[in-house]
Amino acid sequence: MSRVVGTVSRGLRAPIVKKGDDLAQIVVDTVTHAAKEAPFTIHDKDIVAITESIYARAQGNYASLDAVAKDIHQKFQSESIGVVFPINSRNRFYNILQAVARATKKVVIQLSYPADEVGNELISDEALVKSGVNPWTDTLSEAEFRSHFEEIKHKFTGVDYVALYRECVEKEGAECEIIFSNQAQAILDYTDAVLVSDIHTRFKTAQTVKEAGTKTVYRLDEILTQSVDGSGYNEEYGLLGTNLSGGNELKLFPRDSKSFVYDVQKRLLEATGKKIEVMVYGDGAFKDPVGHIWELADPVVSPGYTSGLEGTPNEVKLKYLADNEFSDLSGQALEDAITDYISQHDDVDRDGKNVSLGTTPRQITDLVGSLSDLTSGSGDKGTPIVYIQGYFDNLSNED
Repeated sequence: MSRVVGTVSRGLRAPIVKKGDDLAQIVVDTVTHAAKEAPFTIHDKDIVAITESIYARAQGNYASLDAVAKDIHQKFQSESIGVVFPINSRNRFYNILQAVARATKKVVIQLSYPADEVGNELISDEALVKSGVNPWTDTLSEAEFRSHFEEIKHKFTGVDYVALYRECVEKEGAECEIIFSNQAQAILDYTDAVLVSDIHTRFKTAQTVKEAGTKTVYRLDEILTQSVDGSGYNEEYGLLGTNLSGGNELKLFPRDSKSFVYDVQKRLLEATGKKIEVMVYGDGAFKDPVGHIWELADPVVSPGYTSGLEGTPNEVKLKYLADNEFSDLSGQALEDAITDYISQHDDVDRDGKNVSLGTTPRQITDLVGSLSDLTSGSGDKGTPIVYIQGYFDNLSNED
């Protein structure tokens, strides 16, 4: 009988992980137990994905806001700090902003508009067009911005992030000024100490303000790169990838993910006799079609993965083959021809045309991480470990 199931993604329920737990062994035990109970058969080249949050929790990679504030204060030594291009998020940035406010006397927040870097809208595109404001040239004060736009609320949460961020800073006893501009160098009209707060465009933003003549500039990934008074830290990503963990604490992106995934792979091989690929994943990389939010608020989808997950998929486009290479065939003859072609295909067809045209050239880790994030969710599913089978298979595989 021909195989009728392709890729399968399972969210595995796992124990609540605490600081100091042997997470690698918990992963192995969870996988092997699920395989017996579900049941399913473990194969070579299956994939185990572990959410970054439980790995960071097992590491105890947390930092108090006071530790963050101390590091910011020591680096800037300034009575005012400009925060450029933060994302609009209670979970991702509000607490970082609290720490900034504790580290200085005045905070100038420069917000991009109509939306932040990952698509959280302050205002709609329609409202922007009606206003006559040019987002590429116009720098607006908070009063000017509100005079043009009466409604500044997030589409899904209903939060006015301008008011929220002002309140955040002022609660910490610092003065707050908010401006709106898509030109990073606009901040220099207000302060010469700049905390670059965007994620994926941070290097460009930092270079822009440096060339414009800023005195002091740091990126979020340069804050808390080493422990402060015993705090957690991340030498590669600093404060990028942090999440709210309580009123006065941040959970940081996990450290040493590469060594962790190879430890898990080794233990799984010992327990099952199969070589399973392993990754740590955070936010997926996909865009919501309604809210236009690009999910990826972490610096990368996967901070650590085994070598079998490197590169991009080597796939062919079935529609292309059916419509071109084998357009004269149909039915079982067409299926047999395509199956044979897949099992021994080249990157181009006999006319020199790219047979992968139409397949999205994305990294395997981004694709698998996004699948894992969608499978596990971010709420109360209780499935921080995802087990994926058949991902590397194609139509020619029957086993």
